[in-house]
Amino acid sequence: MNNVTTTSRRALPLIIALAVVALDRLTKLWIEHGLNDFDSISVIPGLFRIVHTENPGAAFGFLADGNVLLRVAVLIGVSVIVVLFVAFALWSRRTAFTDPLSRWGLALILGGAIGNLLDRIFRGTVTDFLEIYQGTWTFPAFNVADSAITIGAVLLLIDLLRPKHQLVHE
Repeated sequence: MNNVTTTSRRALPLIIALAVVALDRLTKLWIEHGLNDFDSISVIPGLFRIVHTENPGAAFGFLADGNVLLRVAVLIGVSVIVVLFVAFALWSRRTAFTDPLSRWGLALILGGAIGNLLDRIFRGTVTDFLEIYQGTWTFPAFNVADSAITIGAVLLLIDLLRPKHQLVHE
């Protein structure tokens, strides 16, 4: 592989991850300063709204109750492990993740994990603001980082499930 290809292969995931972190942080600042807790803005009536919620736990409020120090240690610890694992998967010389689809997926997961980790470290909670609902049913609010993690996981799953072209050695 030539140096330009190697450099772009290494730089593109970093650029994607940093873009996710920046977009996540900018949208959270907009919500934190523009809406009071539990205020909402209807975007698509009956389906989608912008809200302001603070989540001290993990996804869907998991671990939101209970011992604060244990929760913080577990959530920050797991996030740091994920960030380190994904960074290793992206930039190790022996990585198995060479397909562009998997590298995009990992970059999105890395950016999302860093975005939520920064919230946990500096604020103690994660700002969530995107809410999908129908009637009395409401999907838990989420944010740009959560969306990037989900999209990244779907890209990895697609890469895992799609047929690979195997080289036949004769």
